[in-house]
Amino acid sequence: MMQSVENTMNAWAPRVLSLLRIVVALLFLQHGLAKFIAFPMVLSAPLTPLLYAAGVIEVTGSLLLILGLFARPAAFVLSGEMAVAYFMLRPAKSLFPLVNGGELEALFCFVFFYFFIAGPGPWSLDETILKRRTDRQFA
Repeated sequence: MMQSVENTMNAWAPRVLSLLRIVVALLFLQHGLAKFIAFPMVLSAPLTPLLYAAGVIEVTGSLLLILGLFARPAAFVLSGEMAVAYFMLRPAKSLFPLVNGGELEALFCFVFFYFFIAGPGPWSLDETILKRRTDRQFA
């Protein structure tokens, strides 16, 4: 019984990776959309060139991750953006994310880094394209 539960979980793990990638990307997309179209909220700060660049990275990277297209490079860039955001804004208050309010930046940074290492999972355009290339090579 225990072996069958473990086998089921192991079989579903790659699919859950894809689901996690999609959900995290949808959550992150909100940050970029808020900068450009004031949805789902209006930002209180004006859109500076740095925030504009961050918004472009957030929208583009999130859409690529949702689709699972160029997912590893997109995740790497998003992870870097969150590392930069954390170290630009947070350490002046404290080094600890709970104290300085940087928990989201730290969490997004490491989740995106995980996607960079683990890949997008089976429900992605990257995997579909790779599978087609592999099928053609062995056909």
